[in-house]
Amino acid sequence: MNGGDRIAVGLARQGVRFLFTLCGGHISPILVGAKRLGIRVVDVRDEVAAVFAADAVARLTGVPGVAAVTAGPGVTNTITAVKNAQLAQSPVVVLGGAAATLLKGRGALQDIDQMALIRPHVKWAAAARALAELSPLLEQAFREARSGVPGPVFLECPIDLLYDEALVRQMYAMPAASPAGGGSLGERALRLYLRRHLRRLFRPGPARYEPPRFAPPAPGGPGAPGSADGSGGRSAPAPQGPGGAELRRAAALLARSERPVLVVGSQALLETGAAGELAGAIAALGVPVYLAGGARGLLGPGHPLQLRHRRKEALREADLVLLAGIPNDFRLDYGRHVGRRARLLMVNRDAAALHQNRRPQLAVHADPGRFLRALAAQAAPAAMGSLAPAAMGSIARAAVGSIARAAVGSIAREPQGRRAGWIAVLRARDDAREQEIAEQAAAPVSGGLVNPLALCRAVDALLAPDSVIVADGGDFVGTAAYILRPRAPLSWLDPGVFGTLGVGGGFALGAKLCRPGADVWILYGDGSSAYSLAEFDTLARHGLPVIAVVGNDAGWSQIAREQVEMLHDDVGTVLARTDYHRVAEGYGGRGLSVARPEDVEPVLAEALRLARAGSPVLVNALIGKTEFRKGSISI
Repeated sequence: MNGGDRIAVGLARQGVRFLFTLCGGHISPILVGAKRLGIRVVDVRDEVAAVFAADAVARLTGVPGVAAVTAGPGVTNTITAVKNAQLAQSPVVVLGGAAATLLKGRGALQDIDQMALIRPHVKWAAAARALAELSPLLEQAFREARSGVPGPVFLECPIDLLYDEALVRQMYAMPAASPAGGGSLGERALRLYLRRHLRRLFRPGPARYEPPRFAPPAPGGPGAPGSADGSGGRSAPAPQGPGGAELRRAAALLARSERPVLVVGSQALLETGAAGELAGAIAALGVPVYLAGGARGLLGPGHPLQLRHRRKEALREADLVLLAGIPNDFRLDYGRHVGRRARLLMVNRDAAALHQNRRPQLAVHADPGRFLRALAAQAAPAAMGSLAPAAMGSIARAAVGSIARAAVGSIAREPQGRRAGWIAVLRARDDAREQEIAEQAAAPVSGGLVNPLALCRAVDALLAPDSVIVADGGDFVGTAAYILRPRAPLSWLDPGVFGTLGVGGGFALGAKLCRPGADVWILYGDGSSAYSLAEFDTLARHGLPVIAVVGNDAGWSQIAREQVEMLHDDVGTVLARTDYHRVAEGYGGRGLSVARPEDVEPVLAEALRLARAGSPVLVNALIGKTEFRKGSISI
């Protein structure tokens, strides 16, 4: 096998189903080999979308997503998505083409120091230097991507390791010997050097080497070994689970608490197969909970313990705050949202995050999902026992299916006991905020255009139980986050802590491939839509019908609102009411436009019909400006 075939075999053995790419001569053998083995090769219009798509696959399946990009600009185009995956803790494998090993630094096409560029933004990076190294390094790449705090990794694959040996030897055309005596001394030295280099390049690998087949880790199973960080050091792996002493102390803190609050972040969902068990554990604990990032949807749309609004007030009034998989970063005002009198319990795979900005009373270096499951088993064994082992197994196998929703629903009763009053206070605030939003959604906006809150409520009304929501934008998407209610675990994809715009096309591409029978919705701001609108071409060519809704208010409103007030100038924040639906049509999709409030529901219904009939469709919604998110800018 050539190097491209070896990589393809390694990908197949790791359980990879999709390979995202933008073609390039440096990596062609990888693509051909992958296709030959039945891996679906999905070519995009920008390498950044390939990595975003791989990121989405990793988040939804737990198997590292894979992108293969060509050398030079192919690699540089991925940097934003790679950094986004690093900060979102998504296990992504990026395969980068490179100049031939012998031509490094000699002015070859698209030859740059890729390792220096990408190493700070990945957990681990390596460059293969011989054919025999490709398979072991690929295996290590997957191991590193999954271990400890998951993240992106990079494997550089020089072009002369990927093509057939005979072709590579022809590429390194050695100077012909002189008929008079074997050529000059320089010619003979060059031939000797090239022969030795080729021997090193194609030296035999380990006898009968075969990468192990990938088996998704069982919920609660042991973690993988440690991983290399960007500085070349080793980061400690997250422990398999919390220790007994930590669990006993956490259970005691919870038992004494009258006003506990739980905040669950994306990291708690890294073990995707255990999403249903995690939902059951949270319900059994009986603690009011806020879900952040990729944890949205974990408890369905209307669980009595789940709260959506006024989190800051709840955290300031709580006597115990449990942060599971979310650090004290800007989202929690660097820890200042948590009241000073509250006991703080933090659980995170990242040891450094446990003491970031605020020192907790109990810091647990463990997977937060495993911790919550173990805590529920210790603190609420009777409630956990109400889920029969067979039912719990069904949840683990079908976290986003009807079995999971039914099982979680079986313990989603109204809160009772000594904390009922506390939960009732939080629920009353939540309900009051929902009523405020409903009233604001019913109010007319400037120009008689569509009210963005009403638009989001109309989208929410159309969400099927297995819908996946991709969030890509600023002000409009921030509004949607208050309104849309993901229906199931692993059904909300947003950039994460990096706040990246442009994830929409790639995330939707990966989500639709993973969930072909589900409705996949992209919520775009008009500013963010332009970053990935060209991926409508990818969606159309590959038969992946998603529904995109663009909240078109002709501006970068999240920035403009505060900039104009503070600096009295809208410079750089004004856009046109572009016909984004016509752009989508030009790329092979279907386009719809809506400008009147009374047309929102029928237009969205038509978009859903078109998508279910097989066409990617974009709705260009002309929305008016509101003050709903005034003061929401983060700096």
